[in-house]
Amino acid sequence: MKKLGSILIVDDNRSVLSALQLLLKPVFTRIVTLPSPVTLPSALRQEAWQVLLLDMNFGAGVNNGGEGLYWLHEVKRLCPSLPVVLFTAYADIDLAVRGIKEGAADFVVKPWDNQRLIDTLTAAVRPASKMPARQQESAMYWGESRAMQEVRRLVEKVAPTDANILITGENGTGKEMLARELHALSGRWDMEMVTVDMGALTPSLFESELFGHVKGAFTDAHADRPGKFEAANHGTLFMDEIGNLPYSLQAKLLTALQRRSVVRVGSNTPIPVDIRLICATNRDLSRMVTHGEFREDLLYRINTIHIEIPPLRERPEDIIPLARLFANRFGRQYGRPDIRLTDLTEQKLRQCPWKGNIRELEHAIEKAVIISDGTELTPQAFQLTASSQPAEDTPPATTLEDMERQMIRQAMDTCAGNLSAVAAQLGISRQTLYNKMKKYGL
Repeated sequence: MKKLGSILIVDDNRSVLSALQLLLKPVFTRIVTLPSPVTLPSALRQEAWQVLLLDMNFGAGVNNGGEGLYWLHEVKRLCPSLPVVLFTAYADIDLAVRGIKEGAADFVVKPWDNQRLIDTLTAAVRPASKMPARQQESAMYWGESRAMQEVRRLVEKVAPTDANILITGENGTGKEMLARELHALSGRWDMEMVTVDMGALTPSLFESELFGHVKGAFTDAHADRPGKFEAANHGTLFMDEIGNLPYSLQAKLLTALQRRSVVRVGSNTPIPVDIRLICATNRDLSRMVTHGEFREDLLYRINTIHIEIPPLRERPEDIIPLARLFANRFGRQYGRPDIRLTDLTEQKLRQCPWKGNIRELEHAIEKAVIISDGTELTPQAFQLTASSQPAEDTPPATTLEDMERQMIRQAMDTCAGNLSAVAAQLGISRQTLYNKMKKYGL
């Protein structure tokens, strides 16, 4: 059996720790034990763990599980995506349910059954271990702001369902990351989440890409090919930039969603598909419906649950925690694990409007880590883009479209017209960039 990775165990009984090390040695590549939760926050920051086994009682004579729930909250605050299995000598079902409701993956009672303990830990690790490496590295950070905590509560309620979800928000707010979080928390976590950039689909390729084609359907169709719907069968289909889908193609998408089946190009045979649909856009779809640019019936179909991600400027309390998270990540990536932000740097970062949102902050931190010397990130290490600083001669954006147009123009100025670099800076494909440039006359 392939080993699962790193496990952190916190229990004040050293005999228990020794027994667990022997039991779990064939299961995990690395096992670290702590006799007290006092150093738990430090251990969480030092390494990426696959699962935490956390005792619920540490104080002598205290057996109500309160300490375990307190440390569970701390762990979920520091590492929201880390699976936590609670460990207790008292089979209190109410406490078990409460712990799971408050974020624990599962609950194991002492004295434990060896195989059940292994199975429970394995099941807790599996959702994270099947995520792509990039997703594990970029797990959803919820932040400290009230707005994002409200988003998190909504996500935790709707993720286990199969309800269609529409995510809205400005560019760079993390809509795709939130979609991945919804998938990871759903009952479909062990299947694929297939992503399709609707803004990059040309009308001629729309049906082939989404619904597939059969051999001989058109020139170069040398073999049968499934589309995105079939690839996402039993999993999640994420349609990014749904607002950029031409009106003429929206009816075909609606038909597939209503019938829960697709017909490959060149065939007459419907193929049933079972998907969970998540869509995202930075556009106002209700306004587009009013202007005849988006079908109202399609909006109803994709918008069972609406989640709006607020822009970073509306939750300034999240700027520094995010900046520190990125500094730690890129410090490790570029061999600078001790690098940190100075107090003055944090003050400067907090004052920036971050019109490019989290994506712009992330890029700014990465550049600063690369060009800085020593272990401190000073203000001089930052080469903030025009969107990070107030522009004296640029009129304020009044709509999302205005803001997007300005961001693209500023990126084109920064990258001296290199469209590949512009697309990379904005975090979109070249085809999407072309479509947006045509749309805005750039």
